[in-house]
Amino acid sequence: MQPGYEPIVTTSAASQIANQLQQAIVDGRLKVDERLPTEEELAAQFGVSRPTVREALKRLAARHLIRSRRGPAGGNFVSGPSPEDLAASLSTSVNLLVATGGTSLDEMATARLELESICCRHAVRKRTAAHLAALRAELRLQRSEGISDQDFCASDVRFHRAIVQAADNALLRFLMNAFLEALMPVSNMIIFRVRDRAIITTHHERIVDALEQRDEDAAISELGSLVAYIRGQYEAADRDNAARNP
Repeated sequence: MQPGYEPIVTTSAASQIANQLQQAIVDGRLKVDERLPTEEELAAQFGVSRPTVREALKRLAARHLIRSRRGPAGGNFVSGPSPEDLAASLSTSVNLLVATGGTSLDEMATARLELESICCRHAVRKRTAAHLAALRAELRLQRSEGISDQDFCASDVRFHRAIVQAADNALLRFLMNAFLEALMPVSNMIIFRVRDRAIITTHHERIVDALEQRDEDAAISELGSLVAYIRGQYEAADRDNAARNP
């Protein structure tokens, strides 16, 4: 059965208008919370019809760059995208890259190690007692008897997200949270049949100990050992899959 597609609509003018307005926001010519000209005014400025302007504004709204407000003081206002919106968009892009074979498991492991090592380095210096408490709470959950694979995977993601939080860097947090939300579930799905959860939890515990002792070398070394173990489990998962599907 062929998928159903929407009819193609040519909206090149609307796209150009949306891109110009977006660039004005990026350049700072249009400020957050600033009211845009009316549809009629924009149509006159760009020399197009109001429906074309309306389509351009819809595109900007879909990118979370403008918001509408009703009433006498209403209109369209510049609204910078939230970190959550941006992270969700990046996470979707990463998922698409993995799903289409645009990256390999080895590349996933390498990228994770490099990026999270930076987070560990900062977390060693900036972690607080609250960060350590959050990490140890996940360790207790991971050691609990009868924890399901799904709950273990969720705790695994939260554990590494807590390391990123401890790094206390907004841009790293944005990049790594999108990465963790996109790639760690994929990684866990691949290896859950062959991994030893106790080994992973032991690596986690040693990372927390190193953070608590503010031992940067030990934290990064232990993270490297964890990622090396996961690389090995990718290979084991391939062998397991081949045995199941000869």
